[in-house]
Amino acid sequence: MSPRPTHSDVLVIGAGSAGSVVAERLSADPACSVTVLELGPGPSDPGVAALTDNGTVLPVGAGSPLVARFPAQLTDSPARTVQLVRGATVGGSGAVNGGYFCRAVPADFAAWDLPGWGWDDVLPHYRAIETDLDFTGPQHGDRGPIRLRRTAETVGSTALFLQATARYGYPWLPDLNDGAAPGLPTGIGPVPLNIVDGVRVGPGAGFLVPALGRPNLTVFAGLRVLRLRFAGTRAVGVDAVGPDGPQVFTADRIVLCAGAIGSAHLLMLSGIGDDAVLRALGIATVQQHAVGARCSDHPEWVLPTSWAVEPRRPVLEVVLSLGGDLEIRPYTGGFVAMLGDGTEGRPDWPHLGVALMQPRSRGALTLASADPAVPPRIAHHYDSEPADVARLRHGAELAYEITGATTGMGEPSWSTSQHLCGSVPMGAEDDPYAVLDEQCRVRGVERLWVIDGSVMPRIPSRGPHATTVMLAHRAAPFVLS
Repeated sequence: MSPRPTHSDVLVIGAGSAGSVVAERLSADPACSVTVLELGPGPSDPGVAALTDNGTVLPVGAGSPLVARFPAQLTDSPARTVQLVRGATVGGSGAVNGGYFCRAVPADFAAWDLPGWGWDDVLPHYRAIETDLDFTGPQHGDRGPIRLRRTAETVGSTALFLQATARYGYPWLPDLNDGAAPGLPTGIGPVPLNIVDGVRVGPGAGFLVPALGRPNLTVFAGLRVLRLRFAGTRAVGVDAVGPDGPQVFTADRIVLCAGAIGSAHLLMLSGIGDDAVLRALGIATVQQHAVGARCSDHPEWVLPTSWAVEPRRPVLEVVLSLGGDLEIRPYTGGFVAMLGDGTEGRPDWPHLGVALMQPRSRGALTLASADPAVPPRIAHHYDSEPADVARLRHGAELAYEITGATTGMGEPSWSTSQHLCGSVPMGAEDDPYAVLDEQCRVRGVERLWVIDGSVMPRIPSRGPHATTVMLAHRAAPFVLS
């Protein structure tokens, strides 16, 4: 016997950084019934809150129940591989990350060149999601659920890095979220963190959890969505499986908020993607689109240091921006957890990260199997653009030069900032890579939206978390318009 469908006005796939905001915004209308399906555990599951609230640790190690891992190839010659880590719980990666909440810069949105996505359009939504405890005025929010604070008293490796940069005369940038400069400014400043007094409050805790008592909002945790259902070219529901077996959910409107990996993967499994690839895997094509064809991330070279560990500190407290496209990050730790080696009782160690914030290289996310349990293939192609490699090398040389008197450093190794985006991008109608229109609607498909980091046409010049949350806040009303 087929499972009986559960119907709602809006079905949100994924309760991560974007889905939490979308679900809260839409369910604020008591006449709109909203159902949310989340792969990972819910906030009331034993031990979840203790892991997600503690902003001084990254609960993403090999045994963490709060993350999903995806193999990815960083470079082509030679092939270097890594495990991408994505949060899999209410709040998504925003519930388990280091709290970096820097905004994109105005030039990023000018490069998108999309109606409704200029700086003046997005600034009110940046303000709406936050309460900045350090700065006030027209650039900052004072009523949003995500509280921001910058580290005022620096110690350990952060303090040593600040001293080293001061000797080189880099200007101090007290407010990295000030949008006065159009592009990425040169200088060093404290990272706006959504970690206050050691407590991490991301979009799940800030938006979705306080709304869980609404009678028109239902969240199902521990469910894997297998594929979308269509009536012709209209999205009408999803097939899912959970502890109770197969389930069907239907809705008048469906919003994918499963992240840059999950949303692209689900679209392709459901017949939205490259026709030749889909047919080869036995998937009927619903709509031809270049899903996953030109995704982006921030390539990063990581340099181990000999700085001593300072425990119970945020993973990243300050960043140095250089030349409009490089970010040097003095990580206080986090790499044992990110690598997922399962080590217990071993203190993590400080590293320097040199990240390229506007890379020329583009990656590809492709379907490996019609089986939803098989992850997609992810290839970043970070070494495909010689200019990118040259910039990273230049950044590493600068890092050696700036900090060499304060620490011993090992050789750089290829890594990634774990900022994948652009796998289901918005764009103009004549853009062959644009899967979505400027209101996040899937072109050629009715009643289907994608709202998460996958929709960004170009990767921001800062880490994308704050921009993903802003984007969800701005785009949620599109679903009911």
